[in-house]
Amino acid sequence: MPSFLNKNRPPVFCPGCTHERITSGLDNAFMDMGLAADKIAIVTDIGCSGLFDTFFNVHAFHGVHGRALTYATGLKMADPSLNVIVTMGDGGLGIGGAHVLAACRKNLDITLVILNNFNFGMTGGQFSATTPSNAVVGSEFLNQAEIPIDICSVAKSAGATYVSKCSGLDKALAGELVKAIQHKGFSVVETLGMCTGRYTKRNKLTPAVIDQMIEKQGVSGGVIEENQRPEYGELYRKLAREKTRFPEPLVVEKLFDLPHPQRQEIVILGSAGMRIVTAGEMVCSAGISAGMNVSIKNDYNITVLRGQSVSEILLSPEKIGYPGIESPTVVLALSDEGVARRKKIFGTLSPTTFVLKEKSVAIPETQAWVEEIDFKAFKIKKQDWALASLGVLAKKEIAINKEMLTFALNSRFNEKVFTLAMETVSKVLQY
Repeated sequence: MPSFLNKNRPPVFCPGCTHERITSGLDNAFMDMGLAADKIAIVTDIGCSGLFDTFFNVHAFHGVHGRALTYATGLKMADPSLNVIVTMGDGGLGIGGAHVLAACRKNLDITLVILNNFNFGMTGGQFSATTPSNAVVGSEFLNQAEIPIDICSVAKSAGATYVSKCSGLDKALAGELVKAIQHKGFSVVETLGMCTGRYTKRNKLTPAVIDQMIEKQGVSGGVIEENQRPEYGELYRKLAREKTRFPEPLVVEKLFDLPHPQRQEIVILGSAGMRIVTAGEMVCSAGISAGMNVSIKNDYNITVLRGQSVSEILLSPEKIGYPGIESPTVVLALSDEGVARRKKIFGTLSPTTFVLKEKSVAIPETQAWVEEIDFKAFKIKKQDWALASLGVLAKKEIAINKEMLTFALNSRFNEKVFTLAMETVSKVLQY
């Protein structure tokens, strides 16, 4: 079978670089397997190993540093018939380590060829995740403060079902690659080689030294029996076929007609624990019930139970292309923290903007139409202020009305909670 190598783009590696031998080895593996070019996909990482996608007349995808396996996963899941091979250097290995571990755990039928030349050869010879601690590299003493990773041991412990380590100069390399590619599951082949442009200029590394390293590490290449299990893609499709029950999509029919539907930009400014996000979702549900398009953006701390909580909601009779608030029509100022988070908007509000301010909350000077309410006087707990504010909007028929709000609450809550919510809303309907 003819070679898969691209004659118009021959390898451009430094003289003596092992990557060129690995290129030939991979080509020989493809030929020995009798593969069709359209059934091979090479996904490359960054660095010198990232050149492989240009050297072969097969499907190719050039990825982002350390992320090549994520693209390979998508390709293999989309077309299980592809033979997907990922080429990655020791630099990409270190940067994308989490993706390597995920691939080992999944056991998707992909072959990862790691071209380990012990340094970041393309960017100056800095130390990588596999650089020996006693090596002399272009990043001063940093490698002396770490120990190199043994990716074969890591891959084995992480669940890879085929793991091997070999010299990139080994005459049997093509045969080893064939076995890895033919294996049904995730295969890791670490090739050890020389970076003649950087690493070997300051470190003694010869074919004999590489062989000694492999012998010393004692890696038993091949199938990892204790990790054998179904290939991820096949198992995924089997489980998907067995699934017969799926969540029904939520469909909200248009139930109410607004006399003059128009774009509403509603900002709810509160704090954690005030159910601000829930209130925002209620506004969205109410808007949908009137045939409006809706969007919501929430802003709260990752700690969830402390700090500001802000919801920005758009209701529009037209499709929403950009969900950002440009000119608020309604602002509910329910806590000082929330106001502080969006204090700049008050200076931009127009006289037609309706601002509902809780009595205890201070707001910056504004030209907006401001009304104050004392929820404590209504004996409404702080966690219900946002809900009560929606009752005020419904009462005034600003953005929503009572029917829309009732529908939203009824569709979200069970009977007990709905009753309690309506009791809260009823208190402010007297407002």
